[in-house]
Amino acid sequence: MPIQIMNIHTQAQSPFLPGTAIQFAWDSTSLGLLKTCPRLYQYTMIEGWGAEGESIHLRFGIEYHQALQDYDLSRAAGIPHDDSVHDTLRALLERTWDAETGTPWTVDPDTKAGRYKNRHSLVRTVLDYLDHFRDDPAQTYIMKNGKPAVELSFRFELEWGPRQEPIVIDDDPACRVLTPAPAQPYLLCGHLDRVVSFSDDLYVMDRKTTTSTVSPHWFSQWNPSNQMTLYTLASQVILESPIKGVIIDAAQILADSNRFVRGFTYRTPDALHEWMEGLHHWLRLAETYATEGSWPMNDTACDKFGGCRFREVCSKSPQVREQFLKSDFVKLPESERWNPLKPR
Repeated sequence: MPIQIMNIHTQAQSPFLPGTAIQFAWDSTSLGLLKTCPRLYQYTMIEGWGAEGESIHLRFGIEYHQALQDYDLSRAAGIPHDDSVHDTLRALLERTWDAETGTPWTVDPDTKAGRYKNRHSLVRTVLDYLDHFRDDPAQTYIMKNGKPAVELSFRFELEWGPRQEPIVIDDDPACRVLTPAPAQPYLLCGHLDRVVSFSDDLYVMDRKTTTSTVSPHWFSQWNPSNQMTLYTLASQVILESPIKGVIIDAAQILADSNRFVRGFTYRTPDALHEWMEGLHHWLRLAETYATEGSWPMNDTACDKFGGCRFREVCSKSPQVREQFLKSDFVKLPESERWNPLKPR
């Protein structure tokens, strides 16, 4: 399937066709919501319901990835390890310090998230990771343009897009034709942490943090995986090179220490082709849901991933769900909603 690399704009536009609920720009997060449960997708992507306040997990993950990105870029520029670590930690401490209030980033220590993911454990995890992988055989890949393959944003178009609704000619239902092909094709978007050369092969590298035990069972969640398959596909498009799969560096965050485990997940050309065929089905299904204004609940997924955050809402009668949504969640402004087109 022909694929074209798109330029990344500096400002994020809406990922939806104007005046519709038809999404044309997709990433692994929004596609994962749709595949998990159309109702979850509706509440999150279409209506913008979310929790009030900053997510500890999101902030921790963003800062962790930013710190490792800083280190990778520093090392790719030829700066020695110790100096790169020093600069990385200094930048991290500055980002997690509120200059206006003169206070560091703080979390509620009485919650599980706060006990494991806080400013102290963040700095410790970054430092421990850089020490653990100091002599890492996986080296940052240098692209053809001479730049290191670190924090690559991608946006590429498919050869097909949302269908147009049929129109009726001369008020005769028998005379139905499709309007011309849409000017806006579907886009696949996202961000890659890093591409590395390892044992003479190229891989995407993705860093994960978790408080769960990192075991073979934990790694099994990434194959099959919507996210990792898209990452492999996207990296092949960006680099125009064969990418074998994804290296996953897992950081298990313990109460006063960390444990690091590296795993691999591979994708064959046939697997990528199959995923693309499935993508065609899922996006057509999303068009149908949007056109009909109906997002069915997948009640077999309510207990997955620790339980859906909208489970209590969906358990109520349809007539009162809106009241419970307004009681338990806030409708986020457009600027704060998840947007695959939002640049980093």
